[in-house]
Order: sequence, then structure tokens, then C-alpha cells
Amino acid sequence: MVSRRTFITAGSAAVVASACKAPDTSPASAESERKPDGLPPAIAALTSMKSQARPISVDERKARIEKARQLMSANSIDALMLTGGTSMVYFTGMSWGNSERLTGVIIPAKGAPFIVTPRFEEERTVEQVKLGPLGQGTDVMTWEEHESPSALVAQGLRSRGVATGAVGVEETVKFVFADTLALAAPQLRLVSGTPVTGGCRTIKDAHELALMKLASAVTLKAYEAAYKSLKAGMTQDDFADLVALAHRQLGFSGSAGVQVGQYSALPHGSVTPQTVQEGSILLIDGGCKVEGYSSDISRTFVLGKATDKMKQVFDIEHEAQTAAFKAARPGVPCGDIDAAARKVIVDAGYGPDYKFFSHRVGHGMGMDGHEWPYLVRGNQLPLAPGMTFSDEPGIYIPGEFGIRLEDDWVVTADGAEMFTAQSPSLEDPFGSPR
Repeated sequence: MVSRRTFITAGSAAVVASACKAPDTSPASAESERKPDGLPPAIAALTSMKSQARPISVDERKARIEKARQLMSANSIDALMLTGGTSMVYFTGMSWGNSERLTGVIIPAKGAPFIVTPRFEEERTVEQVKLGPLGQGTDVMTWEEHESPSALVAQGLRSRGVATGAVGVEETVKFVFADTLALAAPQLRLVSGTPVTGGCRTIKDAHELALMKLASAVTLKAYEAAYKSLKAGMTQDDFADLVALAHRQLGFSGSAGVQVGQYSALPHGSVTPQTVQEGSILLIDGGCKVEGYSSDISRTFVLGKATDKMKQVFDIEHEAQTAAFKAARPGVPCGDIDAAARKVIVDAGYGPDYKFFSHRVGHGMGMDGHEWPYLVRGNQLPLAPGMTFSDEPGIYIPGEFGIRLEDDWVVTADGAEMFTAQSPSLEDPFGSPR
């Protein structure tokens, strides 16, 4: 449940000093000597893992386009419209923002793809197109500021034999672009493109899974190094900066939202300033991207000693996360995974229903931190090998504390495989000596 991620700021210098100079009442007590580079020792000891990441190739993206065409045919869709965002990157490798000016990639079920872009963006568009699966020679149709880009889309479709029929609109395309296309080409039917985009992206191949596993490994290492650098007196932003520093030391950009004490009972936290003290409980949630693929991991731990109630709730939470994981296998409806975790929590006295476990148990994972499918009540979609999810039940006790554990896993032929080891306890969250 990645939210409100805090990226490294100019305040990092202050937190580095804090991590090195504060009193030794924390997991960092054995590592209190300052390193020459100014980083806390546990973070300074990290080495880059970037060389382990193999980029998605042009041939892989070409295969994705061909699969998209097969799904278009199966779903009676004549063309797919993409604008700036994740699906454009997935199919073409083009990284493009999503502004009020249309830059769109149109992939017909039959015929060559084409691009519509502002004329002043033509050179930048061609530069990216040449590097991807569409290649040099792709038809790039340009429009001036006073002209209608949707008219160009309609023109490009007509020239490829799509004067009528269905155009699948990717789900993040702005309404204004779909609306103006409907006005420019009223003979076309605009339909959801998700059967194509989701149909391609929901099932991960071996390369995608390797990138996601690496992203999870990076984030867990970053969390552990930040935890070993934690000191009493730090704020939640200080600790978030440590997480970002650790990700950077590992070769990637990553972050985490941090909730301290009673604010850990709010699933997405609070803007209220929070300071870590001896005995504070911390809930962290974040991740990184490796070649475009996400991790999403939550850990909850205590600086010092946990109370008996905290330990009891942690054990229930751990059991609930495990129950969700063990329920996963091909053919099981997505909603049953939520039910498995929720039953553990409610049966332990933290019910009814959403009272203490206030959200679904998980969501699809991939290039987007949240994507289809969703492990939520009522979702009858059956699990299939290659689907990837977060597994993140939570128990939130208002005014006291909250505990959430989150790891990512993939559905396999006969069950599921967790990308990271589950957290063993509040006082030893990473299962390693401090």
C-alpha cells in the first residue's frame, strides 16, 4: 500500500548527522561511529545492485505488441489508443508525460502503428521511437497548436482501414482526448482498452518477475539498513530520508512513508509531525522501481521493547498474511484471498469485518505499484500463474497503534512464491543480528 512516499531532500544532511550523533538507545547502538563519507555505517556498507537489472529488450516489446493484437482480435477491438503513461512505456519504451496536449500511440489490430504528437515535439518523439519496437520510419503525424489532434487520429485510423469499428481506449487516457475523438469520428465506437492492456500486463513473464524480485530485494535491504541506523529523537521524515539514502546507495531511487506511534493506526498516516522515542512503534511502507518494475513492502517494528499487546497483534497480523499467501493457487477467486486473511483477524477478536482491518488485503503489482487485479471481496476473477500481488493485511487500533506487514508474491502452477521473507517479529523485523 504505497502512499505519500517521501523522497530525499536537502534535509538528508541533517538526518545523516542525527543518525551518527544521537544517543545509543537504538538498533544503531553498535554502529554509532561516523563513516568518512558521512553516511550511517549500515547504509555506507551497502553496495550497488544496479548491474543485476537487465533492461526490457526491443524484441520483448515487439512480442508485447503482437500479443496486444491477438487480444484485440479476440475482443473485437480494431485499434488501441495509448497516451503518456505506463502502458505506453510497456509496449513502446517511450516515456512521456500526460499533459493537455495529445501525444498518442495508436496500434491497429492490422496495419502499422502510428503516433500523433504536437509539431514542436516531433524531434523528441522521433528520438524515442527510433530506440523502441516501432523503429525508424514509424508514421509520426504532427499537429499545430490551433489544430485538432483527434482529427489526425481519425485520419490515421481511416488510412489503415479503421473507418468504423471499435477503438480500445487505455484506461488512463484523459476523458478530453476520448471525447474529442468521439466527436471527430462519430462512426467509431470507443470501448475500454483494458482487455488488451490488462490482458498483456497482468501475467508476468520470467524477465518481469526477475526485475520485481530484484526490486523487492533492494527495498528490503534498504529498510534493514535504515532500521539499523534508527535513533531516538529522529522524526518520521528523518527516517524516510534514511530509507531514500539506502535505496540510492543500492543504485536505485526508492522511498517509504513512515508513521510513528498512534499515527501507525492510520493506514496512510498523518501529516502531524512525529518523533521517534524509545518504545515507539513505526510502520513503514514504500518501495522502488527496477527497470520500471515496482516493489511494495511494509514493515512494522519497535525501537526497543514492544508491549505484550503489540506482540499479540503482530502475531495475529503475521498469521493473517500467511493465510492469504497459503490460500493462493490457480483457479482461486481473487476475493477468497481477502477472505482468508480477514477471517484470521476477525476470529482473533479484531472485527467485525472492516472495523480494524479497514482495506482490501492486496492489489496487483507490476510496472504500476497498484494495478489489476485486486484481492478484494467480490472479485471472482480466478488467479492464474504469473499474476503478482501485494499481501498486506493490517490491524489498526485507533489512538494506540497499527501493524501492517506487506510482501509481494507471484502465483505459481501449484500455489504462490513470496519475493521476500516475512518479518519475524517487532523487535527483530529483518531476522538478522543488530
